[in-house]
Amino acid sequence: MAVKTVHYKNATFSISYEILNPSHSSDIIFLHGWGSNKNLMKQAFSKTLPAFRHIYIDMPGFGGSNCDIALETIDYSAIMELFLEEISAHKNVILGHSFGGKVATLLNPKFLVLVASAGILVPKPLKVRIKISLFKILKFTRLTALRSFFVAPDAQGMSEYMYQTFKNVVNEDFTERFKAYKGKALLCFGKTDTATPLWTGEVIHTLITNSRLVAYEGEHYFLLKEGTSIAREIEQSMDKKEY
Repeated sequence: MAVKTVHYKNATFSISYEILNPSHSSDIIFLHGWGSNKNLMKQAFSKTLPAFRHIYIDMPGFGGSNCDIALETIDYSAIMELFLEEISAHKNVILGHSFGGKVATLLNPKFLVLVASAGILVPKPLKVRIKISLFKILKFTRLTALRSFFVAPDAQGMSEYMYQTFKNVVNEDFTERFKAYKGKALLCFGKTDTATPLWTGEVIHTLITNSRLVAYEGEHYFLLKEGTSIAREIEQSMDKKEY
């Protein structure tokens, strides 16, 4: 594990990362999802894609990387851009899982791999909508000490900066962002995923002209069982002369 420091919006970010196959010239960058870290991505892909230099990153606020200001997804992409420049990494291939898929899309690589990517809004269940309404009433009546009973599981135990960041990014609609991407994309989604359902992958497939959609058995973390299969799809989708 190594750490690089980048400066952004008058804040200092220490970014924890790990590189596998360091002598290789072709890079593949792995971006984890919300609440996760680089180790999950390593678990899924470290034994695959031997022709690439693997770059695993803890994004700000996760794993070994700090975050001392509230961010939006576009800020994450800007910080990652600065970080990749620091380590002289190429943005030819970027794989993003869940929230990491949104960051990967903004980085605009030649080849984009979206695994259970977020970015298409999924209607909230009635129970969640009721909790949100109750929390707004409590906030209005200043009973915010009860906030912990209403916070989403993905935001439990977070600092105030990260909780604000979560609120900033959780309901972003990336429809126009996906539509604007003009490179090649591989879309991998789980058939029983409820966080980023298969139908959201089908929507992204219609938005990104040069894309291919592959459906897998499993839920949001199907990549832990299907890393080898996803890697095979990446190899088959690539024109090696380009990367």
